[in-house]
Order: sequence, then C-alpha cells, then structure tokens
Amino acid sequence: MRTLVLLGLVGLAAQLVDGSLGMAYGVTSTTLLLAIGTNPAAASATVHLAEIGTTLASGASHWRFGNVDWKVVLKIGIPGAVGAFAGATFLSWLSTELAAPFMSLVLLALGVYLLVRFTLRGLDSRNLGKPLRKRFLTPLGLVGGFLDASGGGGWGPVGTPALLASGRIEPRKVIGSIDTSEFLVAVAASIGFIIGIGGEGVDFAWVAVLFAGGLIAAPIAAWLVRHIPPRVLGSAVGGVIILTNTRTLLRSEWIAAPTTAAVTVYIALALVWIAAVAYSIRRHLAERDVGAPVLDKANNPTGEVAAVAEAAAERPAETS
Repeated sequence: MRTLVLLGLVGLAAQLVDGSLGMAYGVTSTTLLLAIGTNPAAASATVHLAEIGTTLASGASHWRFGNVDWKVVLKIGIPGAVGAFAGATFLSWLSTELAAPFMSLVLLALGVYLLVRFTLRGLDSRNLGKPLRKRFLTPLGLVGGFLDASGGGGWGPVGTPALLASGRIEPRKVIGSIDTSEFLVAVAASIGFIIGIGGEGVDFAWVAVLFAGGLIAAPIAAWLVRHIPPRVLGSAVGGVIILTNTRTLLRSEWIAAPTTAAVTVYIALALVWIAAVAYSIRRHLAERDVGAPVLDKANNPTGEVAAVAEAAAERPAETS
C-alpha cells in the first residue's frame, strides 16, 4: 500500500513538472521504477501505459487553455509515434548506455543556450509565427520518440528545447504541443511493448496509480503554463535541462564522479538556476511596468509581438 501511495505522489509531481515545463514525467517515473528493481523494459512499459491517460488529460487541459498548435502536434507526433514503436520493440536487446552521454552533451548545450537566451534577452519575437517545417519536425519526432521508448524518457527533453530554440512558437504552445503529441508517442510505445514483452513485469496497479496522480496534476499544470511569463518559463526549462543532463553525464562511465563532487556540482548549478529565474522575474516585471513590448501575464501578444504575429498571419502560408 505504501508503494502505491508513493507511486501516486510521484505520478502527480511528475505530471505537474511535465505539464508545466514540457518534460520530465518519463524520466522521473522511470527512475523510481528502476530504483526499486523493475527491469528497464517493464519500467518503460509501465510508464508509457500510464502516460496514455496522463498525456490525454494533459493535452485536453492544454487545449482548453489555448496552449496547443495542432499543426505542430501532427507534424511531430506522427513520426514520434513511429520512433517510439521502434524503440519499444527493440528495447529488449538495444542498449542506450553509450548513446546517453552523447545525447546528454547535446541537450546540455541546448539547456545552457536556453537559460542564457531567455534570462538575458527574453522572448525573441523576430521568428514568432513563422511555420515549422516537416523537414525539421519529422526527424526531431523520430529521434525523440525512439529515445523516449528505449531510454524510459526523452520526448520532452528532446522536443521542448529544440522547439524553443527555433523561436517560432511561444513557450506555452511549445509545452502544450509537446505534451499533447506525447499521447501518440505513448500509445505507439505501449503497442510496441505489448508486442515485445507482453504483460511480463508490468504491474497494472502501478499503472493505475501513476495515471491517477498525473490526472490530478494535468489541469493544474496547464493553468500554470498559461500564466507563467515566457521569459521566466524559458529560464526554468533551461535549468531543468541542465540539471537533468549534468546528472546523466556525472553518473556515466565517462566521468563516474564521486558523490561529494557530484553533489557540489548540483548545488552550484541549482544556485545559478535560481538566480537566473529570479533575474528573469525581475526583468519581466520591470518591462511590464514601463510598457515594454513583452508578452503579458496570460502570454497574449501585445505591442511589437502583436504586430509581428499580425504580419505573420497576413503572409501566405509557407508550404511544408
């Protein structure tokens, strides 16, 4: 009973973070399942089965608050489903141990870029409203889906920073679209696991409590992302990416950092992250008070951003 309650709380916390920042549900939940001795395939299968429900609820909540770009959902979600099915099917013999450090380095670089960019510059409106092409979203979806299923998490950490870095879609819509498209990834991964391992090692009571916790958190997270300023949201996402991938690198065979050294690094990075978010909040409040062209509290375009969005709407749609 204690384990079920703990899993329910983990599902709630993981979905609250995932729905607010566009990542970390799979990483958080899978890490716990592995820590209590679940084999990797069963752990990933359990999490993805729960995610069918949590991502559906999260997507509906984000849609309700206007956080979803459906064109992006389809262009990234369908190839993501293909990649997830492949990753789940081959997880039983595919090792991601060597690939993880390489991907963590890439994601760490993206995280640093996002933290610096949003903290110091805020939302760059020059590309806002420009369409995202299939030749960018398709390979992104394939890679993200494959890593998500085969590594127990990765859809958010791969998709969210890449879409944010493009500067073509508002941060709240990046998170809403990534969370919504993850439903397709979760369904495809679950089908792949059912084909690959059947129900072996999957505890459906665990699936149920993970889902229940995520279901409670989904609408709260969607409301939060609707009201958090883009500058602050970008800094927060950048910090999550940096901390998550630094942990992966420090625990890899490449570095194998001693516990004391690793803790010292985590504390230092956390302090930098907190300072960056605090600075972003101060800058947002200052710009809002003087009437600067920023996104308002509800993330609705005003000032220069509105002009850019209006001009983008008047341009002929760019072909994919």
